[in-house]
Amino acid sequence: MTTVDPRIRKARPEDVPAILRLVRELAAYEREPDAVEACEDDFTQALFPAEGVPTAYAHVGEVDGQVVAMALWFLTFSTWTGKPGIHLEDLYVAPAFRTHGLGKALLLELARICAKRGYRRLEWWVLTWNTPSIEFYEAIGARAMDEWIDYRIDGQTLIRLGGGA
Repeated sequence: MTTVDPRIRKARPEDVPAILRLVRELAAYEREPDAVEACEDDFTQALFPAEGVPTAYAHVGEVDGQVVAMALWFLTFSTWTGKPGIHLEDLYVAPAFRTHGLGKALLLELARICAKRGYRRLEWWVLTWNTPSIEFYEAIGARAMDEWIDYRIDGQTLIRLGGGA
């Protein structure tokens, strides 16, 4: 059996191609292989802008110098707590590395960031059919927020509501 020594770290600009590759793998896993519109420049601008602050952040899991996992996240704000939090947009571990603790290590790193900065929440969504992920999240103490319904406005509806063409 091969021993794997995973390493979790903040993403760097040179990780963008690997992050995009992992996002595409995640889209395929989530049964939406053609849904990814983002390109490397989009991720570079969001994560490592030339000016201003990032609109998103990422941590990666590395094995033998290869990026094989990622957590992409952004800040939220709770009016009830008066404090920021983290919304985990995507957590993905390449299939060959799913039994090596990378997913848990990435979540623990985000929990450490929350604790260190005084953030009050670490939140994310999971597809209802994704039983392995649901079981993993519940095993580490996460709880489903069943009383909420997620809503989204995008595409032409967003443009129309926003007064665009």
